[in-house]
Amino acid sequence: GRRHHEQSYTQSGVSHGLAMLATLSVLTLVLPNFTTSEGGAFYNSTQLAFVAVISLIVYATFVAAQTIRHRDHFLNPAEDAHAHVAPVARATAIAAGGMLLTALVAVVLLAKSLSPTIEAGVAAIGAPQALVGIIIAGLVLAPEGFAAVRAARLNRVQTSLNLAIGSALATIGLTIPAVAITALVMGLDLELGLSMRSTVLLALTLMVATLTLGTGRTTVVQGVIHLVIFVTFLFITLVP
Repeated sequence: GRRHHEQSYTQSGVSHGLAMLATLSVLTLVLPNFTTSEGGAFYNSTQLAFVAVISLIVYATFVAAQTIRHRDHFLNPAEDAHAHVAPVARATAIAAGGMLLTALVAVVLLAKSLSPTIEAGVAAIGAPQALVGIIIAGLVLAPEGFAAVRAARLNRVQTSLNLAIGSALATIGLTIPAVAITALVMGLDLELGLSMRSTVLLALTLMVATLTLGTGRTTVVQGVIHLVIFVTFLFITLVP
C-alpha cells in the first residue's frame, strides 16, 4: 500500500479462501473448547477423526477450485494478460500435490528437529513458552510469506493473497489430518482449542479480514490494520 497506493484483486477468489479459512479455524481452534465429550480443549477420537476428514475435504476443494474448476476466480486480468488459460492437466496436479505433501513433511520434520534449540533459546531469555510455537509456525510459513510479500511489492496483490490464504489453508488442511492420525495411532492427547485471549484475537482477525478484503481493492489502511493486529498478537504473547 505504501509503494503502490491502491491495488486490486479478484474478490471472488479471496472470498472463497477466507470463507474456507474461517471455517477451518473455528472447527480446529475454537470448537474444541465447547464440546462436552472431552474436558478442556480436546476432541475425543471420533470428533478428531471427523475434523481431520473435514479439514482435508475443505483444502482439497480449495485446491481444485483454484487450479482446475474456477481458476479465473483466482486470477486478476490487471496482473496477468493470460488470465484465461487452459486448466492444469490432471497428471500435473496430482504430481504437484504429491510434491507438496513431501515438502510439507520435510518442513515439519525440520521444525521438529529445531524445537529443542528454539525451546532452549526461549527459556534463556525468559520468554513465555508460547513463543516457541510462534517461531516454529513462522519457519513453516516463511517460504510462502516471503513470496507473498515479494508479490505485493511487485504490485501483484492477487498472487500475494493467493499465496497467503492458500498457505494458511494448507497448514490447517494438511497438518490437522497428519497430527490427528499420529495422535489416534499413538494414543496421544491432542490439545487444539485456543485460550480465550487467542480466540478473541482470531475472531477479530477474521472479522477485519472480511471487511478489508471485501471490496476488491486495498490501500495502506488495510495493511496498517492487519499489521496492528499481528503486532498486538506478538505483544500479548510476550506480555500476557
